[in-house]
Amino acid sequence: MKTTLLSILLSLFILAGCSNPSSQTGEENISVAQKLFDDLMSITGKATLFGHQDDLAYGIGWKYVDGESDVKRTSGDYPALFGWELGGIELGHEVNLDSVPFNKMRQFAIWTHQNGGVNTFSWHPFSALDESKSSWVTDEEVVKHILPGGSHHEVFLKHMDKLVAFFKKLNEENGQPLPFIFRPWHEMDGNWFWWGADLTTPDEMIDLFRFTIDYMWKQGLDNFLVAYSPDRFFNSIQEYLTWYPGDEYVHVIGVDNYYDMRRGSDGLQDAILKLEIAAKYAKETGKIAAFTETGLDRIPDENWYTQSLAKVLNANEWTKRMAYVMVWRNHDLDHFYVPYPEHPAAEDFRQFTSQQHIWLLNDWVNHQQK
Repeated sequence: MKTTLLSILLSLFILAGCSNPSSQTGEENISVAQKLFDDLMSITGKATLFGHQDDLAYGIGWKYVDGESDVKRTSGDYPALFGWELGGIELGHEVNLDSVPFNKMRQFAIWTHQNGGVNTFSWHPFSALDESKSSWVTDEEVVKHILPGGSHHEVFLKHMDKLVAFFKKLNEENGQPLPFIFRPWHEMDGNWFWWGADLTTPDEMIDLFRFTIDYMWKQGLDNFLVAYSPDRFFNSIQEYLTWYPGDEYVHVIGVDNYYDMRRGSDGLQDAILKLEIAAKYAKETGKIAAFTETGLDRIPDENWYTQSLAKVLNANEWTKRMAYVMVWRNHDLDHFYVPYPEHPAAEDFRQFTSQQHIWLLNDWVNHQQK
C-alpha cells in the first residue's frame, strides 16, 4: 500500500512539474514535439537559427512564387525558422491579417517541415467583445470578459475552436502531425494589444495563457512547443516573470525587442541584459532561450545585422544561448526587415548569415542529420 501510494504521489509530482513536451504529449506524438525540443536544446550555446516572418509567402517585388524567399535571394539559403500569423482564423476568414490565405500558409508550413525547417505561429485575434476590433484596438478591457465565467467566454471558445481546427490540419500526407512553436499573447507587457498591461492584470494574463494552452491540449493537440515572450519592459527576472503562466506551460523562454535594437550602443546594452535574464532562467529550468522577435524596419543602418544584432547575440555566454532569432516580414519597400539583393545592407546581411554560429536552413538540416 505504501509503495502504491508513493508511486501515485511521484506520478502526480512529475506531471505537475515536468516542463518538457513529453509531459503534455500523448504517446503517439511524443517524438514529434520532443524531437523539436531536443533538437533546439542541442544547439544551445553552439548556434542560433535565423528566422523570418512570412518568408515563403511574399517579399520585395514578388508574391506566392514557388521556392522564392528574400532571405534566400540575398544570402543563398532559406531561413531555418519560418514565422506565420494566425490573426483572423478565429473569425473564419480565408486570409490572415496580412492577407496570406490560410490554405497557402498550411502548404508553406508543410513545406517547411518537409525540408527540415522550424515553424512558429503567433496569433493576434480580433476581440471577442467586438469582432470588428483588431488586436491593436485598446479602448476597452477584454481579457476578464473572455475568461471562464466572463460575459464573452463562449464567443472566445468559438475563436479557440477555429484556431484548433487549423492546427489539426497541420499534418503530413500520412497523417503525422507537424511539430511547431506557438507564441500566444506575446508582448503582454506593452500597451498596444487588448491583452496588454494597461488593460489586463498579471493574474488575468496568466489565467488566459493557461486556459489557451490547456484548451489546446484537451482538444488533442500535443505536437507543439509553447513560447513565452514579453517585450522589453523588464530589468530583472522578477519583472520578466510577472505574466509567466508557469514552467509546466512553457518550453521557450523568449524576448521580443525592437525598441532597444534601434537605440545605438545604450539600447544594445539594454537588449543584452534582457536576453541574459531570459537565458539564465531558461538554463535554470531546462528550457530553450530565444530572441523571438526583433528587427530594424527598412534597415536604414546598413551595418545593423553585423554591428547590432550580431553584437547582441555574441555579447557573452548567455546571449549565445539563443536557439533562434526571428526578424519580421518583408511586406513592401516601406516595411521590410531582411534586405533584398540590391539593398545597401545586403552585403552586411550576407556577412551576418555567414558567421559560423548563425544557421540557415542547410546548416540546421545538416545538424539534424548527424
